[in-house]
Amino acid sequence: MLSERLHKAGLNLQHSFLIADLPQEIRDQLVISSQSQQEYRQLLLLGHGGKELWQALETAKIKSNDPVDDYTVQQIRDFLAQEFPGISFEIIYPGEHPVGLQKLGELAGWHFPSPFRVGINDYWGTWFAYRAVVLLENVIAEPSSGSQTNYKSPCVECATKPCVERCPVGAVSVDGFDADACMQYRKSPQSACRHTCLARVACPVGSQHRYSDEQLHYHYTCSLNTILEHY
Repeated sequence: MLSERLHKAGLNLQHSFLIADLPQEIRDQLVISSQSQQEYRQLLLLGHGGKELWQALETAKIKSNDPVDDYTVQQIRDFLAQEFPGISFEIIYPGEHPVGLQKLGELAGWHFPSPFRVGINDYWGTWFAYRAVVLLENVIAEPSSGSQTNYKSPCVECATKPCVERCPVGAVSVDGFDADACMQYRKSPQSACRHTCLARVACPVGSQHRYSDEQLHYHYTCSLNTILEHY
């Protein structure tokens, strides 16, 4: 584990990469995402699994328009300032430029595709999320090994596909995901998926880590606002 401090703060998914070892397409994207254009040597991928981040956030009582991101960034800055004072770093996610989070998650061994297009693995189910990507001037941790997580895709051997059956508009199917049908339904005032995803909740994998109703409402309200604004 990179940092017990970050783990206790709710950032309990941590993976370190040497940038030189990343695929070229990711390194090219990092150049675009970096504002300083400095040469960095290490990338940290941080996320949260389960309910711990939300519980830590409630304790911190962050007052902002984007409390999850603001809390995450502050925790990272405090950690680096105390553990590695003077180190040059850049947080590119959260940020304005695209970052290949799913690809990084796949390389970390966390992320496998699900029929409803939310990353899944056999431990957390879908109840995890990417919270930060940090570029570092110096190497502060040995590169993580994706094989150490021993995660795998639970969808491969799932015979019943409850997520497919539960989707109220048939957007989720074994043949693919109909994003337009999903978004159009979510925009409806009568939609049962405005502040949740019935297909996601129907998946039994990692159900012990399922977000609280309050956390689900927060995240799905954010995604709904994006849909209403752009679609």
